[in-house]
Order: sequence, then C-alpha cells, then structure tokens
Amino acid sequence: MIITVTDGAQDYLASLLEKQNVEGMAVRLFVTQPGTPYAETCLAYCRPDEVNEADEVMETVKLRFYLEKNSIPYLEEAVVDFAEDRMGGQLTIKAPNAKMPKVTADSPMQDQINYILYSDINPGLAAHGGEVKLIELIEEDTGHTAILKFGGGCQGCSAVDLTLKDGVEKTLIERVPGLVAVKDVTDHTNTANAYYK
Repeated sequence: MIITVTDGAQDYLASLLEKQNVEGMAVRLFVTQPGTPYAETCLAYCRPDEVNEADEVMETVKLRFYLEKNSIPYLEEAVVDFAEDRMGGQLTIKAPNAKMPKVTADSPMQDQINYILYSDINPGLAAHGGEVKLIELIEEDTGHTAILKFGGGCQGCSAVDLTLKDGVEKTLIERVPGLVAVKDVTDHTNTANAYYK
C-alpha cells in the first residue's frame, strides 16, 4: 500500500485532531462509490469507538489513519497534501486509482481498457463535456474488439471519427495486448449536446 501524506498534511490534520480533544482520535480514509466515474476520496474523523476491525491501520509520524478495507485497492498511490496560501491553505487528496483500481498486464482486458478510458482518455474528453465508456468486449479469431459508446459533448460531434481513430483506438490498441479493433455504437445523429456540430 503506497499512500503519501506530506509533512504539511500531517501537521494540518494533527492540529485538527488535537482541537477535537478526544484521546486516540484518528483519521479515516475511504472512497465513496469506488471504481465508478463518481468516486470521491474522503477523510473523516475516527474516534476510538468507531474503528472497524476490518480497517487497515497506517501510522505516520504525527497521526494514525484507518483505511476502509473495500477502499484499499482504490487508494493505491493516493497523495494527501496541504498547501498554504493567503487564505490559510487547502487540503487536497489525489487518488488516481479511485475511479478504477490500478491494473497490470495480468488484469482482465476489460479492466485494462476501463482503466485507460477513465484515467487517460476521459479527462481529455471532459474538456468538451464528453466521455466514452466500454459497452462490450467481443472475442474474435484475430483478437478482441472493444465496443465503445460516446456520451455528452462527444455524441453527435463532427470530430468524433478523428477522436476515435487517432485518439481512443490508437491508444487502446497500443496499450492493451490482444485488442485488435475498436468500434463505436453511439448514435451520432443526435447532435443536441455536440461540442462540434
């Protein structure tokens, strides 16, 4: 488990815990709706009587964290930081695997594709209000074909063929061994929300 809590974040969180005036107060770290596009990484106070036996304990120099068991794969490589500014400062949590746990070459092909879509491709499409998701994976003699569906500003967009061929398909085929083709099943005749018409 690799979670980084910067010195600034430890100082800030330790000062918050101290103000609670509860002996043994710690921090719970968890992900709500893990593995979905709506995943949120959260911190909460954790009183000694709120500790769950299934929690994993992570000790830092200045405080203790309880990691919710179901959230652990989604917290891999998370960074908790505190940046001071004129208004006092801001605590940030970056958890790159919250929406999709980190995958390896041994992970199922569907997980590898979803990881690339959520971590690499959709953040770029989001700038245009768009997204793409995997609908189905079809096994054929020559390899696998990924069936994708575009949504938001990508549906009905005149540049979607370019996005699919030069962006999404190229990236997926280069990075997912055994994937030979990508097809789009989106109805692009509906141009109501299209970014480019």
